[in-house]
Amino acid sequence: MPSTAYLMRRQEPGRLRTALSYSIGLIIGLALSAAILVAVGVPAGDLVDEFLVETFLTSDGLAQTVTAAGPLILVGLSSALAMRIRFWNIGVEGQMWFGAIAGTFVALNHIGPAALRLPLGLALAFAAGALFIWPCLVLKRRFGISEVISTLLASNMAFLLVQHLLFGVWRDPANSFPITVEFPPESQFAALGWGQTHTGVILSLVAAVVAWFLLERSPVGYYADAVGHNPAAATETGLPVKAIVLGMTLASGGLSGLAGALVLSGTEHRLSQALGNGYLFSAIVIAYLARSKPTWVVVASIALAAIYTAGNVLKVFYSVSEAVIVLAQGTVLMSILIAQFFSHYSIHFSENTRS
Repeated sequence: MPSTAYLMRRQEPGRLRTALSYSIGLIIGLALSAAILVAVGVPAGDLVDEFLVETFLTSDGLAQTVTAAGPLILVGLSSALAMRIRFWNIGVEGQMWFGAIAGTFVALNHIGPAALRLPLGLALAFAAGALFIWPCLVLKRRFGISEVISTLLASNMAFLLVQHLLFGVWRDPANSFPITVEFPPESQFAALGWGQTHTGVILSLVAAVVAWFLLERSPVGYYADAVGHNPAAATETGLPVKAIVLGMTLASGGLSGLAGALVLSGTEHRLSQALGNGYLFSAIVIAYLARSKPTWVVVASIALAAIYTAGNVLKVFYSVSEAVIVLAQGTVLMSILIAQFFSHYSIHFSENTRS
């Protein structure tokens, strides 16, 4: 007799099953990505050298990877916080733009004492990112408008505002490109003397530690999980649902805004149109790979930063297009997600009976 296949959710996958599924998915994803890169002309013998040796085992490559991981940690935490309460923040890049605008305003107008200018710019960037996501939360709570749509549209608005400023009052008159003048030294992170690494990387790690404490060692994490799984039940049990949703959402937007300021004050030192490109995809990938856990956000951010570092080398020396790099990254993500899906669900078969 023909049989019917159906999925049954496991009560508790267990750490061993979860770790094995994650590892298997990662290995399969990397193998498929390697096959894609070989198919477009990258020598197979050079893949290990570019993705491992040059990114982790050389001083310059490791410094570049660590520097790139800084803003990735912040946007990864931003996406992870929103996912914990099932708020789908698709406007990470817009919040980065808005935070960058706030940081640029402080730097170009020399707001406040010189010694406090960088901290002030970072604080305003965090506040700007939080402010920019707040209307999207209001639209969802009061009018039922999907945050996927509102945050995405808001992101486009932020980019248009940046263009307006770069082609207008903030444009460097001595440059033919739409960029601002270089930030003064007091609005830049101090270099650590190792490649392009700067003190902003330390700020990212501090943010990860704070997020870890709040989500893993305080009642906030328990409340957030309860709200994310069943907000109605959480409300009935007396949990501060509104406060948790508001706090986690604003923190999500604020961290993205802080990431925008980190890129400006850490490596770019001026505002340009290319600031937030690609960070939305990165934030989602990191949050999913890390399962919204702050500790694993750091690990996933470093791994993705290494892929970006190696990808830049592949684009320059092997003429690999940006689309192929993104395809390889997406292949790894999909492989891990599929493996994790089957760690949470088992397939069962039942025979169809006829009366």
